[in-house]
Amino acid sequence: MSTHIVILGAGFGGLELSARLSSAFGDDVRVTLIDKNESFVFGFSKFDLMFGRERLEGVRSYYRDITKPGVEFRQELVVSIDPGSRAVETDRGTYEADILVVALGADYHFSATPGFVEGGHEFYSIDGALKLRELLPSFTSGAAIIGVMGEPFKCPPAPSEAAMLLDEWLTSRDVRSAVQISMVLPWDMPIPLSASASQAVLDRFAERNITFVPDQVVTGLDPAKKVAFLRDGIELAYDLFLGVPVHRVPAVVAASGLAVDGWIPVDQATLATRFRDVYAIGDVTSAPVPKAGVFAESAGRAVAEHLIAQIRHGGSATPYDGTGACYIEFGDHKVGRVDADFLTGPSPTGPFTAASLETAQEKKAYAETRRQRWFGE
Repeated sequence: MSTHIVILGAGFGGLELSARLSSAFGDDVRVTLIDKNESFVFGFSKFDLMFGRERLEGVRSYYRDITKPGVEFRQELVVSIDPGSRAVETDRGTYEADILVVALGADYHFSATPGFVEGGHEFYSIDGALKLRELLPSFTSGAAIIGVMGEPFKCPPAPSEAAMLLDEWLTSRDVRSAVQISMVLPWDMPIPLSASASQAVLDRFAERNITFVPDQVVTGLDPAKKVAFLRDGIELAYDLFLGVPVHRVPAVVAASGLAVDGWIPVDQATLATRFRDVYAIGDVTSAPVPKAGVFAESAGRAVAEHLIAQIRHGGSATPYDGTGACYIEFGDHKVGRVDADFLTGPSPTGPFTAASLETAQEKKAYAETRRQRWFGE
C-alpha cells in the first residue's frame, strides 16, 4: 500500500509541498490536500482588490483545477486533529495519515482589541479588502491610521505598503491634501531585517508626508470618539482606521494539543513537530522566520525534500534555510525586494533591491510561475 500523506491547508506551503511530492512520486504516493476554501489568492492581491486594481475572479486560482498525479484536493473544514494517531476529522469525513502536515496558517482574532470590530477595518482578509473597496471612495478628508495590534503578524512590510498605496490612491482622486496618513508599528524601523529597505520606506514616507509612529501597538479603539489608544498611553484621533488584527492559530489547532505558547513548535531543520510523522509549515508554526507566504513556500520545499528522502529510504534533505524574496509595493507601479535569509548564516540578512518597474515585473512573474507549478494555469 502506498504512503498516504495528508496536508491540512492549501496555501503557499501546502501547494508547494503537494506539487513537489507529485513531481517526485506521481501516483506512487497518495496525497490528500484539504482546505476549507474553493480557491487560492496571493496575499499581495488583497491590495489589488482593496484599491480596485483587480476583480476577485481575476486573482483567484481554483483548487478544482489541480490535476497533479497522486494529489486529490478536498474542499472540507477540518474539525479535529489527533496528532498522536495522525487522524483528522472534517465536516465530511475522516482521514488516517501515514504522514500528516499541518499548514493551516494563522487566523485573525478581531475581538482581541477592544473597539476594533465596531470602529475599525481590516485589510488582511479578502472580505476585509472587498469591504474597503466599497468604503474608500467615501473617505475624502481627515486622519487615516494604519495600525498593528499585536505580534507576530503576517507579512511585516504590509502595513508600510498599505500606507504608501493609500497615499497613491488618494492622490489619484485629488483628495490627498485633505488626508493625514499615519502608520503605527511595533518596531523602530519599518522592515527590521533590512536597514536599507527601511530607509527606502522612510524616505518615501518623508516624500509623501506619511507619519511613522514606531515602537507602538494599537491596544484599543473608542469608536464613538474615534480615538486609537497606543501601548504607552498615547491617543491618536482618526477618521479611518485600517488595522492589522491580532493573530492566533486556528481553533482546531489550539484544541489538538499541537500548539505550545500559541504556535506549533517545530524542529528548525526538518519542521517536524514533537509527534511522530507530523510536520507543520508556514504561519501556524513558531519557526524563527516571519509569517509570510514566501517562507511557507520554502518550508513546503524543505519538508518535501525530507519526505522524498524518507520514502525512498535514501539521500539526504537540505535543512530548512528560512530564505525568500519579499516584495514591497512603493506606489507608482514600483516594487522593491528584500532577499531575506534567516537561517543559513550566523545572523539574518536582508539585502534590498531598490523599487523599480523591473522588479514589479519580476513580482508578476513570480506569481505566474507559482500558478503554473501549483495549478497548471
